Amino acid sequence: MWRLLVHFSAFVILVAVVTSLLATAWFILGPAGAEVGSGEAANSPSLFLISVLASAVAIFISLILAGRFLDKRPFRAYGFDMNRGWWLDLGFGLFLGAFLMCGVFLTQYAFGWVAVTNSFESNLSGTPFALAILLPLAVFLCVGVYEEALSRGYQLTNLAEGLNFPVLGGPKGAVVLAWVITSGVFGILHLGNPNASFISTTNIALAGILLGVGYVLTGQLAIPIGVHITWNFFQGNVFGFPVSGLEGLGATFLSTETSGPELWTGGVFGPEAGLLVPIAIVVGSLMTFLWVRFRHGEAGILASIAEAPEPELVENEKGSEV
Repeated sequence: MWRLLVHFSAFVILVAVVTSLLATAWFILGPAGAEVGSGEAANSPSLFLISVLASAVAIFISLILAGRFLDKRPFRAYGFDMNRGWWLDLGFGLFLGAFLMCGVFLTQYAFGWVAVTNSFESNLSGTPFALAILLPLAVFLCVGVYEEALSRGYQLTNLAEGLNFPVLGGPKGAVVLAWVITSGVFGILHLGNPNASFISTTNIALAGILLGVGYVLTGQLAIPIGVHITWNFFQGNVFGFPVSGLEGLGATFLSTETSGPELWTGGVFGPEAGLLVPIAIVVGSLMTFLWVRFRHGEAGILASIAEAPEPELVENEKGSEV
């Protein structure tokens, strides 16, 4: 368990360092000086993008360092065995996240709980829609990668290895337990978001279960990353909902106004605080299971996630880096 603390501490430090470097470069080379002069730098969309980009860079550096010095695990063992099948699974994940959020929107629309008030709207003053929409796309791409690499790729893997005892059901039992624990932590980490509630925290923890399905069945992060990216992007920037309590960023294809029952719509927090999301999670989990079974001929919890890497694999990885 100590490896989780060491890695997370290293990740936080790296985020701070990379953010400082990127922000300094932006202040020197970009128009950030004008933002500072106007007193709006703290809320600058550009600086927000820098922070999530720094997190994405930091997670890759921290995984390489942790793999070499803490886990004795090759980098690809964190879910990045990026062969042709990996990219195919990523495509499925991107489709699934979009499909599920389309289902949430269309259900609300059918019941008259949401109304479309505008379309192709840019929230960035003086920036056309075609450019403004690139900002949330880049943000959610970075968020999907670094949150999945951290929560599923590193934390779930190491926690499962640490819980791999016969009394807990062996390696498969350890994977399931780590899957549940990391999903719970994932939900708790969103507890500080604006307008968070018990339902929103529970739903986000359940979303962690959905994101983890693809990982525990394949040992790869392709499906979780894909689902995470389009789930957020379609929620906030296609349909104009708040994303985990946060207002839309950059631009939206549709601007919407929610007026239905908060218990179902999630109200000001967005759909993740409503009862439609657990239904979407069940559907998404089933579709992921069927996809993996179709692709591989079978689907089940991978015991290998909880097992320490074989020494020769690590040595081979080192040799390939030289």
